[in-house]
Amino acid sequence: MPSLSVLVPVYNEQHLVAVSLGRLQILESSPYLDRIQVVVLDDCSSDATPAVLEEFAQERGLPWRRDAVPANGVSECARGKHGKIEWLFLRHASNGGKGQAVRSALAHAACEITVIHDADLEYNPRDLNRILKVFVDEKADAVFGSRFAGSDARRVLMFRHEVGNRLLTFLTNLVTNLNLTDMETCYKAVRTDLLRSIPLGSNDFRLEPELAIKLAKRGARIFEVPISYAGRTYQEGKKIDWRDGVGALGAIVRFGISDNLFTADEHGSHTLNRLSRAPRFNAWMGDLIRPYCGQRVLEIGSGTGNLTRQLVPRTLYFASDINPLYVDALRGLMPDRPYLRVSTTDVRKRESFPDVPGGFDTVVCLNVVEHVDDDHAALGNIRHVLADGGRAIILVPQGPAAMGTLDEALGHQRRYTEESLRLLAEQCGFAVKEMLFFNHVGWPAWWLNGKLLKRRTFGLAQVLALNTLTPLFRRIDDHLPFPPLSLVAILEKTQGSVAPSGK
Repeated sequence: MPSLSVLVPVYNEQHLVAVSLGRLQILESSPYLDRIQVVVLDDCSSDATPAVLEEFAQERGLPWRRDAVPANGVSECARGKHGKIEWLFLRHASNGGKGQAVRSALAHAACEITVIHDADLEYNPRDLNRILKVFVDEKADAVFGSRFAGSDARRVLMFRHEVGNRLLTFLTNLVTNLNLTDMETCYKAVRTDLLRSIPLGSNDFRLEPELAIKLAKRGARIFEVPISYAGRTYQEGKKIDWRDGVGALGAIVRFGISDNLFTADEHGSHTLNRLSRAPRFNAWMGDLIRPYCGQRVLEIGSGTGNLTRQLVPRTLYFASDINPLYVDALRGLMPDRPYLRVSTTDVRKRESFPDVPGGFDTVVCLNVVEHVDDDHAALGNIRHVLADGGRAIILVPQGPAAMGTLDEALGHQRRYTEESLRLLAEQCGFAVKEMLFFNHVGWPAWWLNGKLLKRRTFGLAQVLALNTLTPLFRRIDDHLPFPPLSLVAILEKTQGSVAPSGK
């Protein structure tokens, strides 16, 4: 059973917040949860909300700290467990808006799934059980509660407000190619690790289109379930108005263009994601190596599956990576592909490789070997899982003279020559069956960015231009006078030789 963190951003809700929080106690009887955490963040309310929250906490035996010292603008007011729910009460030193409140609360989320719950009474927590069931049954990445997908009951209110919501949802679908029915819903439940890995910058209600668009661009498996809705009028305290709608329109355009989808991490996820914006280039690479692939394939360094989609279906296909975010994304490809398996495989560690009786007939390893300190051990590990006569398809960057800031940013330890790659393969017990020269057209751009301009990432315009011009590049690449940017070695496991032992 999963665990759930409920984030409750609160601002000036003195009349409703206690009832809204009390409703969350229905989660204690949920058949889908083994742990419940509620993180309440008061966004520096100017009414009696702080006093109401203090009374609510004290009624549950949680001592209230009025003198808490703010850390990064957030102070902890109370913490403790009442019943099955772990409560955490926080307060902003200054008002930052809903988006900032969600980010501050998210930093304290300790459960597998996170959902946002507004402090008013428009949404009913009993619907969270419907949402949680989808995580259990469908292995979802995100589940949205839709107010427009049908429900047991909904309050009839404000036609023009609904029209605005449907328009914003339509435009979001246009940008993402999804078929959401309610983008603006508050009830967006997301796997916590995934949510934390997405850089959210909106401080107000633009958070809703930002999160929906970025989840879609990350390839998240998004589901919807119908929920009840008891919308309130402006006289009853509703805060969103037409200005927020105009802001949402701008946000849809902005985030529809943006590719800022990963927070900074050790794997260079942001840079690698930008390269995925060139699907035609990925298809070119797939076409190059597909003829050499057998039916029992292990792909090392699959990322989010750009190449995987090019090479399947196969009798058995293992996609793998060491980045947990990528591994989760790869698992999202499995439900519709019964031949696909996913593993966390580190080319440096033999024990991390999947064990298949008889071995694999093909190991695909593109843009990986150059990242490790001991490339001999890496190829030895690959050889170890191959069947006799099996093939390894190894793509590496070519040309030590091109080594520059782009290589440093991507974590490249070295660039190869044809001679050094052949020698490496032979020392590791492989016969070089073929050596392919790939992407001559990319050499000038790499040299310009990495050597001359000292850049550490590609511009989005450059990547989009690459994608647009790839059909032309495919025709002329072999005729260009530049060195190849990459080498692709087609290697065969030879018998009798001993490969270097892995770690």
